[in-house]
Amino acid sequence: MNPYIIYPPYPPYVQVPQQPSPPAQQPSAAPYYPLPPFMPPLPSPEQEIEALEAYKADLEEELRSVEARIKELRESLSKGGEGEAGK
Repeated sequence: MNPYIIYPPYPPYVQVPQQPSPPAQQPSAAPYYPLPPFMPPLPSPEQEIEALEAYKADLEEELRSVEARIKELRESLSKGGEGEAGK
């Protein structure tokens, strides 16, 4: 007896009726937000005081140089620099 005669070589192809599928919706991608830049940890209060005192000293030094320049310009004007400014 031939076993191939008893069983069909392949099961019968059954076609499943397909219903029209709704239009495929693409998943909405979240907007791209770049990572924030690296932020170092906050300084301790002692470190912040030290930094602020150094900043204050720099500003005071700059203020002294500005005051010296103003004084220098006023002295040059009082010594007759008005004639030079017209040149």
